[in-house]
Amino acid sequence: MPSPAPMRFTLRNALRRFRGNRRGSAVVEFALVAPMFFALLFAIIETAIMFFASQVLETVTQNSARVILTGQAQGQNGSVASCQVTAGVVSPCDQATFKTYVCSQIPAMFDCAKLYVDVQSYSNSFASVTLNDHVTNGAFDGSGLGYNAGSAGQVVVVRLFYEWPIFVTGLGYRLFNLNSNKRLLVATVAFQNEPF
Repeated sequence: MPSPAPMRFTLRNALRRFRGNRRGSAVVEFALVAPMFFALLFAIIETAIMFFASQVLETVTQNSARVILTGQAQGQNGSVASCQVTAGVVSPCDQATFKTYVCSQIPAMFDCAKLYVDVQSYSNSFASVTLNDHVTNGAFDGSGLGYNAGSAGQVVVVRLFYEWPIFVTGLGYRLFNLNSNKRLLVATVAFQNEPF
């Protein structure tokens, strides 16, 4: 039996054979879909971690504000001291020592050097509360932050600010609200001091 004539190589024949062969189609399809799948997966994970961090910051703010609410941070004579917890009692404090007290409650997922504390007191009415926006031209401006724990019966607002880094920012997913791919997390607690 004579051997068949060798088939001539043409581009048309090569494309026909490539189109008819399905052995590598799953790999090609995965290579096309994988980047979008992993980008979406990492964006979901990062969003979840950021919301978890925001909730942790809210909890720390509420727990820290309690020492102001009960008058422990103001002290009996209104003097500024060390704001340390000794046997469950908090001594009076100022802004730096109150921040140290807040940092003692914050978990390892936060860097205390990037945490900003603002405590402001107002008259006996919640209507007198005005909150300033501390974002200027896409950057956090901490110049107006202060510490005034107020006296008995005054309205106090405690706010914690933290610049959370964002890593997954491509494909139009803009989770950040500050320049340099950061999101400003803000936790706020407003209350009226007890009659201590």
